[in-house]
Amino acid sequence: MSLKEQLKSDLKDAMRAKEIVKRDSIRAINTMIKQIEVDERKDLTDADIITLIQKGVKQREEAIIQYKEASRDDLVEIEQSQINIFTVYLPKQLTHDELKEIVQSIITEVGATSMKDMGKIMPKAKETIGARSDGKKINLMIKELLG
Repeated sequence: MSLKEQLKSDLKDAMRAKEIVKRDSIRAINTMIKQIEVDERKDLTDADIITLIQKGVKQREEAIIQYKEASRDDLVEIEQSQINIFTVYLPKQLTHDELKEIVQSIITEVGATSMKDMGKIMPKAKETIGARSDGKKINLMIKELLG
């Protein structure tokens, strides 16, 4: 079953069960998908949809920071619950240790010795890790290992 079909099925289930947060979260994902498909006139693959969901998670994380600064705990809670539902549709994320192991092997493979080699490491890391970790975490791990 494709990710798009899974979302459609889960939306129906959420509507039947009257799970408002889940329903609204899935609708937000579907809206992002529809917008890209209409604007770019193409069908999105599962990989494209995963990228969109990751983007949605990042946007909500940024919103949480702003809401916390404004002492809007009610909105923080809503955004966090949406993130929790979005992550269900993402591949299992790497733990800190798993990420460290993979990045370390890439550093060894490309022969990197300093932060100047970041340009060699990052593309290889993104290709190897894919959607199992976001670029920010990969970047921080590289800095931790080479710093």
